[in-house]
Amino acid sequence: MQFVAATSLTLIVFVALANVVVDLYARGVVRSAIDEGARAGAPIDASESDCEQRASDVLDNLLGGSLDRTIRITCRTHNGQMTAAATVVLRSWLPGVVPSWSFALTGSATKERDP
Repeated sequence: MQFVAATSLTLIVFVALANVVVDLYARGVVRSAIDEGARAGAPIDASESDCEQRASDVLDNLLGGSLDRTIRITCRTHNGQMTAAATVVLRSWLPGVVPSWSFALTGSATKERDP
């Protein structure tokens, strides 16, 4: 019986650590997506929708799956800056053992101007 308990505890710890690693990877992907989005919206002829589309493409390419359903990215132009903001909720694989992780990130790029 002790063997079963020890094995169960080991598996729970392993899954919890894997959950943390995947969450950290997802955070890096979101960071890359908002940076890429802001850069895509920086040219003179680019718009906020270009920023949001590029950020969405990066998420789809690097993350995909069910994780990206909890990621919301918005882009705004203000004072010569294209700003991309992400609101993220990463659900736990083991509710009650590992908490869900919520965070917000922003990235910006200076808009190009006519000379």
